[in-house]
Amino acid sequence: MIKKHLLWQLFPAYLFIIIVALFIITFYSSKILTYFYHEQVANDLQARARLIEQQLIPYLETMKYSELDELVKKLGRNSLTRITIILPTGQVAADSDEEVDRMEYHGDRPEIKDALEKGTGRNIRFSSTLGERMMYFALPIQEKGEFLAFIRTSIPVVAIDTQLREIYKKIVLVVIIVAIFAAAISLIVSERISRPIEQMKQTAKKFASGELDLRVPLPKPAELVELAEALNEMARQLQDRIRTITQQRNETEAVLSSMTEGVLAVDSEGHVVSINKAAAHFLKINQDEAHGRNIEEVVRNPDFQEFIKYCLNEDNPKETDVVLSGEEKRIIRLDGASLTDSTAQKSGAVVVISDITRIRRLENLRRDFVANVSHELRTPITSIKGFAETLLEGAIKQPEQAERFLQIIAKHSDRLNAIVDDLLILSSLEEDGLHRRIPFEKAPVRPVLDSVVQLSMIKAEDKKITVALDCDPDIQAKMNKILLEQAILNLVDNSIKYSEQKSRIQINAWSEEDMTAISVQDNGCGIAKKHQDRIFERFYVVDKSRSRKLGGTGLGLAIVKHIAEVHNGYVKLESSPGVGSTFTIFIPTE
Repeated sequence: MIKKHLLWQLFPAYLFIIIVALFIITFYSSKILTYFYHEQVANDLQARARLIEQQLIPYLETMKYSELDELVKKLGRNSLTRITIILPTGQVAADSDEEVDRMEYHGDRPEIKDALEKGTGRNIRFSSTLGERMMYFALPIQEKGEFLAFIRTSIPVVAIDTQLREIYKKIVLVVIIVAIFAAAISLIVSERISRPIEQMKQTAKKFASGELDLRVPLPKPAELVELAEALNEMARQLQDRIRTITQQRNETEAVLSSMTEGVLAVDSEGHVVSINKAAAHFLKINQDEAHGRNIEEVVRNPDFQEFIKYCLNEDNPKETDVVLSGEEKRIIRLDGASLTDSTAQKSGAVVVISDITRIRRLENLRRDFVANVSHELRTPITSIKGFAETLLEGAIKQPEQAERFLQIIAKHSDRLNAIVDDLLILSSLEEDGLHRRIPFEKAPVRPVLDSVVQLSMIKAEDKKITVALDCDPDIQAKMNKILLEQAILNLVDNSIKYSEQKSRIQINAWSEEDMTAISVQDNGCGIAKKHQDRIFERFYVVDKSRSRKLGGTGLGLAIVKHIAEVHNGYVKLESSPGVGSTFTIFIPTE
């Protein structure tokens, strides 16, 4: 093997590093200088704009634009600055260098847009009017909270570019001198690092620091060839083993990171040795900061800490539910087991964490729903059965009693039928809303509301209640007319039920950004604050005895909520006891 002098291996590399470093420093310095000069010019332009701002306000307030143009031209000549006054409409009101009539629309200039959004704006670009690169600075002129115009000051950047070029030349000269000096130093150093044994020593140190991709060049002396080959073989074996370990670790981390369940592992002393993203999210902790810390410092929950202690001390796996407090109470399921090392000694514990908050909430909703349905159905069924048995036992032979009992049976049958119908409507809304089978069309809202007023007129007249409507015929919404009519009618029926004689119900409709709002306002008994969060739940009623007396099923507002949701909208309640309630449905306009 022909020995290649180490000098020609090291020196080009050193020279390249020096050149790259000097290039980066030069590039960074030039950017800093350019930024500094531009900042100085921008600050100067801002100061000039501020100085003349107050002189312009009287002309802008009185709209004397011709006099304003003369003043601007005078100020521009005195300050050697181009000054432009731009109205909020984007039209130029005055300019120090050009005639206003020949100037185009300026509302789309970058500096004007920035000034409108951020308070000030600046930009460097080529001016088609003056035929040279200019720096522009713009700020809005305001007086007593009223936006009058934009003032824009600008100067050519040719002088700045000239100064910067001179500085760049000096920097480049210094860099060349430094590069030559550094190259000479590198050459001297490289000459000294020329012995094969020194190369092996340096390479061995790099092996020790983890740079296992390096290889020791084979020298000419036979005594050193075997040593160099042994070092290279050692590096290859270490590299293979580290690569295998790294691959296994990455695979494990990938599996843990992709899991929806949280995984937390601690050592025998209770220090966190591993935690995936899901666990950090459930426990609201920083994944990186948790490593190496005691579990009692990381998770400040007594039940969680006791569970970890049990897993560390006992052999049997354990599972339990823990409630985590915070902005929102959450319930997590913990499944834990102890870990053992190769000698069968306990080395820690691993815990799998699952968020079951939604499951528990759904279970509670299901239990409440079943209980409410059972209760609501049991009452009319019990009454029907009781009065039917009374009739069978002989009351049917008493015409007056029989008629009264049959009327009661019919009343409870109607209530039972109303509950079943409302449940079917809710089920249909959920099913159709899930599969997007409900047809929608953009149409005027007024005909739907007129129909609601007509349908509710009989009930309203019975209590001498006035139902008023305020809706512009041009207001439209993307809706299913039948469902929207049912939702508004439910709200109006509720208002009639809970309003006093000779009161007033107001129906309003209006457009709000990209939504259409429809409100039903009454002067009834109102709803207390503690009930407002649950008023749209199925079978939830504020006063059960009064609701049954008035014939309510407890499902009307739940139907309203579901109808709003299938329209991709929502319903809002504003109410005060003794004052009245306002229910507002928001649905998309398009």
